[in-house]
Amino acid sequence: MESAAPLEKPGVVLLADNEQPREAVPLSGLDAAQNPVQIYLGDEHPRKRSTRSKWAIVLISSTAAHVVTAGSGIYTLSYDQFKDEWGTSREVSTLGLSLYTLAMGLGPLVIAPLSEFYGRRIIGLCSLVLYLIWLIPCALARNIETELVGRFFTGAAGSAFLSVAGGTVGDVFEPSQLQTPMLVYSTIGFLGPDVGPMIGGVIAQYTTWRWSFYVLMICTAILLALFYFFSPETYAPVLLRWKIERLQKETGPDINVDQKPRSIVRAVLTSCTRPFQLLVLDPMVTCLCILTAFTLGIQYLLFGGFTYVFETVYHFELWQIGLTFLGIAVGAFVAMAMDPFWRRYREKQVENNNGISEPEFRLPTVAFGALCLPISLFWFGWTSRSSVHWIVPILGTVPFGIGGLFVYSGVWTFLVEAYPIYAASALGANAFTRLVSASAFPLFGVQMFERMGIGWAASLLGFLTLVAAPFPFIFIRYGKRLRGLSRFAKS
Repeated sequence: MESAAPLEKPGVVLLADNEQPREAVPLSGLDAAQNPVQIYLGDEHPRKRSTRSKWAIVLISSTAAHVVTAGSGIYTLSYDQFKDEWGTSREVSTLGLSLYTLAMGLGPLVIAPLSEFYGRRIIGLCSLVLYLIWLIPCALARNIETELVGRFFTGAAGSAFLSVAGGTVGDVFEPSQLQTPMLVYSTIGFLGPDVGPMIGGVIAQYTTWRWSFYVLMICTAILLALFYFFSPETYAPVLLRWKIERLQKETGPDINVDQKPRSIVRAVLTSCTRPFQLLVLDPMVTCLCILTAFTLGIQYLLFGGFTYVFETVYHFELWQIGLTFLGIAVGAFVAMAMDPFWRRYREKQVENNNGISEPEFRLPTVAFGALCLPISLFWFGWTSRSSVHWIVPILGTVPFGIGGLFVYSGVWTFLVEAYPIYAASALGANAFTRLVSASAFPLFGVQMFERMGIGWAASLLGFLTLVAAPFPFIFIRYGKRLRGLSRFAKS
C-alpha cells in the first residue's frame, strides 16, 4: 500500500487514483483550500492482484453465472412429469421457464446499482444464499403454483451474476487485457442454457424432476463456499471508501469527508433509472441490446424447438434430445479457438491507430457473429426432416454457437470499455432486454414450429437476426462519433 502524507490539518482533500475513470469516487463537504492529501489504493487496487487471484475471481463468478443460466434450461425436459403429477399443460409448465428468465432480467435493474454502492462481494454472497434458499421450495413443491412462485424468486436471486459478474471482470483487468477474460466469462455463461437441458434430459429420463433442483442446490452450495473464501471485493470506489474510513479511524475526526449520500434509497432509485436512460438515450446501447435480445430469445425458444424437432421427426428419447444442444456448445468452443486470430486483428487496429485503443475495436467479432446466426437458423430449419440424417441439423447449430458467443462477448466487452463509469448499469440494461425477450420467446416456440412448419419457423427467426445484423457494422464506422455525443460513454 502506498503511504500517504501525514493527515494533520482539518478539511484535507482525499482524491481517488484517477488513472482509470471507474476509480473516481464523488466526495462532498471538502475544503479544497486546505493542503490536499491524495489517497491512492496503490497495491490494494484489484488490478494489482496476482494473475492467479484475478483468474480465480473471474472463474468463480463465471461459474456462478453458468449455474444460474443452466437453472433455466434444466427444467425444460420435465414437462411430461409435471403433467403426470399435477395435470398441467405444456403452456403452464413453460411459465416456470418464462418467469425464471423474466426475473433474471428484472433483477439487474436493482442489483447493478446496489453493487455500485455496496460493492460486488456482498451482492454476490447474498445472491448465492438467496438462490440456494429459493431452490428448496422448487425441489419440494407439491403443486404447480408453488413451483412457479419458487422459479420466479430463484431467477431473481441469481440474477446478480448476469450483470455484476461482467463488471467484476472489468474491475480486475485493464481494458487492454479484457478480451480473453471476457471471452471466458461469456463462454461459461453462454453454455449454461445449453448444459441445463443436457443434464435435465438425463435426470428426466432416469429419475424424478426433483433431482434437477437437488443438483442445482449442491452446485450452489459449493460455489457459495468458493466465493466466500476466494472472491474478495473488486470494486475500486468501495475499496477506496473503506481505506478512507480506516484512515479516519487512525487519524481522528480531523478528516472531514462525506462520501455517503444523504438518502441511500434516493441514490439507489436514481441509479435504477440509469439502465433505462442508457436504453432510451444512447442509440448504441439500444441497438446492441436488441441484437443480444434476439440472440438469447432464439436460444431459449430452441428449448421447445429442439424437443419438437427431434421428438417428432427423429423420435429421440429425452436424454438424446438434451444432447442435441451439443452442437451449440461445440460452436462456442470453436469461437474460443478463434480468439487468437481476433486478438491479433485488434492489436493491428490499435497499432494502426497510433497505439490508441478504441471500444469499437471490439465490434468486428460482433459483426462476424451476427452473420453466423441467420446462416445457422436457415441450415437447421431446412435440414430438419426425416430424409436427412439427424447429425446434419445438429451441425447446423454449430454456427449459432459461434455467432452467439461472439455477439455476447463482443457486446459485453464493448459496453464495459465504452461505458466504464456505468459498466454495471450498461450490463444491467443489456441483461434486462435480452432476458425479457428470452422469457417471451419460449411461450410460442412449439406452436410456431407446429403451425408454420420447421423450415419456415426457423427462417422467420433467421430473418429477425438479419434485421439486427447491420448494427455492429454501423457502429464500427460511426461509433466513435456517437460516443462523442453520448452523456454516458467515454469519449
